[in-house]
Amino acid sequence: MPKASKKEPAPPKRSPGRPRKPDYERELATLFQILGNENQILMRTDQKAFTLLSILGVFMVFFIVHFLKMQMTWFIFVFVLVYFVAALTTIINLILVIVPRVRSEKAKEEDDNSNPLFFAGISQYKSSRGYSKHLRSVASDREKTYTLFANQVYSLGMINSYKYKHLRTAITSFIVAISSELLIIMALAWARAIPFFIQKFPALEKFLTSPF
Repeated sequence: MPKASKKEPAPPKRSPGRPRKPDYERELATLFQILGNENQILMRTDQKAFTLLSILGVFMVFFIVHFLKMQMTWFIFVFVLVYFVAALTTIINLILVIVPRVRSEKAKEEDDNSNPLFFAGISQYKSSRGYSKHLRSVASDREKTYTLFANQVYSLGMINSYKYKHLRTAITSFIVAISSELLIIMALAWARAIPFFIQKFPALEKFLTSPF
């Protein structure tokens, strides 16, 4: 009689209600990638703010030097007011980008009194031994480590959102300020060109000398 073939044991079926174990290494890798992206956004935002502040400073020096030489008309007076308001708004918003004021919600837990990843939390320790002891206790617990980096990603996200909002306002105000300054320069150039046009085209004297 032929021998009956042995059937291979089927793999154990996982019950649908059984929770899967968390893959901490993959989750931490994802957090590190998000953290790196947020840090790059933070640095680029600060660079844009410093660049805009430098450009605005150059234009303001140029404007203030020639401000006393201007012959005021209603047109120039209105745009001078617009320029100073827009420039002041730009400076305030750029300062808020460089030095953000963000109030983050602090988790009130008994064992996590400070964040060992930020300088504010590091400076709370009286010695490097106490800091290393606390950092080792956090690193030994995967759940604490994941929560710590997740909180840092959330904080950087809130800071970047705050910075981007004020940077967008600063860019709009900067465009208004530069446009006002260019219109003032065009008006002054037109005022200096009027005598030339009157000399070449006397018939246009009445039209060219009319006030704005």
